[in-house]
Amino acid sequence: MGAKPLTAMNIICFPASCHPLEVMESILKGGYDKVIEAEAVVVGGHSVEDQEPKYGLAVTGLVDPQKVITGSGAAPGDILVLTKPLGTGIIATGIKGGMISLQEASPAIMGMAELNDAASRAMLETGVSAATDVTGFSFLGHLHEMLVSSNVGAEIDHRKVPLYLGVGDMTALGMIPAGAYRNLEYIRPHVSWAGREEEKEDALIILADPQTSGGLLVALPEKRAGAYLERLKTAGKEGQVVGQIIDAKPGAIKVF
Repeated sequence: MGAKPLTAMNIICFPASCHPLEVMESILKGGYDKVIEAEAVVVGGHSVEDQEPKYGLAVTGLVDPQKVITGSGAAPGDILVLTKPLGTGIIATGIKGGMISLQEASPAIMGMAELNDAASRAMLETGVSAATDVTGFSFLGHLHEMLVSSNVGAEIDHRKVPLYLGVGDMTALGMIPAGAYRNLEYIRPHVSWAGREEEKEDALIILADPQTSGGLLVALPEKRAGAYLERLKTAGKEGQVVGQIIDAKPGAIKVF
């Protein structure tokens, strides 16, 4: 949303009676490293004994109220840019199922460890209409939310949507997280398919895959799209044009 993080407070739930505390130490160290990378500071936190590990950060930061980037400003003709590939949920399921090694999954793992700070700075520098992150409700779910908020529809070229290495193979093997099916069940009434019929279900389930630490989905005028992509490239990041905003029923998504 264009904000600058300042401080972060750890919140961790951990089964200390089941796992060595070195595991919790590694989790906290990973979070600390990312907070420092984001140029913020950890100011403490809370720990709770729990049967299942859970970890997060409560973050305080600053943003100019006149420059907050929300999901409600997309306009017909805007280009849609995605700043990270999709497929982290499918890759994680493949790891748990023993169908893909950690080495093979390393591109997705490294992608999840990557901040969205450069993509956010590029938005502020370029000027965009709207943006959302792509996380648990999937590419389709977060796009739908943006479209409803903006009273527009969208067209998506599913072959242009970048995927992490191995996502296609894992999808073919049925390594699909339960959340992807729930996401697709919810979003399917708002999606029309205009592609090859034999590609339909695999393409839609990937677009409905719940993401962990996904990228930004940015809507911006076509005349600014080149500048945004160039700023990403200068920062060592990649962005991909995946579709455009159209004048249609609010929330409607056409996939071709």
